[in-house]
Amino acid sequence: MMYYLLVGIFICLMCGELQGSFRKKYEDKEKCPKVKAIRNFLLEELLGKWYVIEYYASSEEALSYRCMRADFTTTSLQDVTMNFTYSFTDDPINEILVGNITWTIPSLGRPAHWVHSEDTYEGVYNTYVLDSDYKSWALLLHCAEKKKVPRYLSSFIMSRKPTLGINEKAYLRDKLPRYDIDVSYLFDMSQDNCNVPSVDNIPPPLLMNRKEPSTRRHPMKHIHG
Repeated sequence: MMYYLLVGIFICLMCGELQGSFRKKYEDKEKCPKVKAIRNFLLEELLGKWYVIEYYASSEEALSYRCMRADFTTTSLQDVTMNFTYSFTDDPINEILVGNITWTIPSLGRPAHWVHSEDTYEGVYNTYVLDSDYKSWALLLHCAEKKKVPRYLSSFIMSRKPTLGINEKAYLRDKLPRYDIDVSYLFDMSQDNCNVPSVDNIPPPLLMNRKEPSTRRHPMKHIHG
């Protein structure tokens, strides 16, 4: 009797594993996920200055940046430019670096989806506004794709102020796993002490070993392998 009971349990376990494998969603690592961007999006309400509060990038397992801030502008409501500043976490002089990226809006019926396709970005670079209340917080998802190489995912949780409440961050974080983002690698972006210190106060050995920013990864670009 015990033998048949054990066999029955084993068969049930195997059936459960098989059903789980059949239910498992196929994930194409080369393609950007299908994204549900914010509905009834108002681009003009998103424009202006934001602080990046939390940052994710699929190619990084440790945060490299701090003091990242963004300023969104548009010329015709059919394009979006983001001018942003940032510094590297291990830079002893905390040099504030400047960058920008411009997207076009391919469909006026989907204004929360932007596409950037300059050659320097090595493929199609999609950006989606996943959610925003415009006055306090916003959530962006970036995905770059190129044939035969893994896609590149990144995400910004942004705030109009240098900090964002725990409940707001939790609400925005909950939206990311459906797009294959592991929130355990969503890092806090420090917005403290963002002024450039006096070089006279920095020990010479730190200055000698400082990495030049031009040799380091740009936070909005991904070099496909």
